[in-house]
Amino acid sequence: MEERLDKLAAQGGLLTRREARERIRAGQVTVDGQVCRRADARVDPGAQRVVMDGKRLGAVRPVLLMMNKPAGVLTAARDGRDPTFQDLLPEKYARLGLSAAGRLDKDAEGLLLLTDDGDLVHRIISPRWKTEKLYYAELDKPAGPDDVPAFAAGLDLGDFIALPAHLTILPGGKACAVAVTEGKFHQVKRMFAARGKKVLRLVRLKIGTLELDKNLKTGEFRELSEHERRALYDMTELSG
Repeated sequence: MEERLDKLAAQGGLLTRREARERIRAGQVTVDGQVCRRADARVDPGAQRVVMDGKRLGAVRPVLLMMNKPAGVLTAARDGRDPTFQDLLPEKYARLGLSAAGRLDKDAEGLLLLTDDGDLVHRIISPRWKTEKLYYAELDKPAGPDDVPAFAAGLDLGDFIALPAHLTILPGGKACAVAVTEGKFHQVKRMFAARGKKVLRLVRLKIGTLELDKNLKTGEFRELSEHERRALYDMTELSG
């Protein structure tokens, strides 16, 4: 599997991408015995011999983290005013430039999948791949039986028509589970607003095969297990 040379040289977080690019430009990396000074060169470490500092570089193993995002934290790398998910990570992970596979609103909570695998992020957030995201929503007024087929038909939100979603009304009516296959700005909130309800609390519970670990406290994170990793890559038809 091909990787960018600077990504391969920065594997494990021992170097930043910038430091890796400096080493490459300085001629400190060879590919099959030849110096390569192009940081964006594509190499296959499984088929080619890539060496830096006398050590052969192996295939990059993508980083995959699950975080239980608190309300009030932005799904962004950096922000001048509000805390972001990057602020909750130790330097070992913060320096890797991880991206979230699907944003959560500032006041929303729950599952964030953080990774440096851009292909995986794309397949999870693209409606084309129909990756289901499951949310728990608390409302200001009870949902009714008519809301279920309305969600299933696809709600007209003015600037776009939402794809069909599966709504489950929980006992009492003021709490629901809703599964969507797209994630446009404020989408779940806008879908309920179109039905005359206001979302008071929103928690993402699941992304595709990945479920939020109930043992993760708010603000905590952990690396995915081998089973969780394999299930995600199988779902997206990628190798990882």
